[in-house]
Amino acid sequence: MKSSTKDQAEGKFHKLKGKLREIAGQLGRKPRLEAEGKDEKIAGKVQEKIGQVEKVVGK
Repeated sequence: MKSSTKDQAEGKFHKLKGKLREIAGQLGRKPRLEAEGKDEKIAGKVQEKIGQVEKVVGK
């Protein structure tokens, strides 16, 4: 698997995982878990964008 495709797939996974943690934090009224979820979701978006850029550049 190309690194760009791998980065995109892992980024989507982290976005989903972060969203689930964020929702769990909201439902459980645990602000720390919600914040961790938001951080992971943002990290996933960044990783996904890196994969998209690598694909365009042809790395």
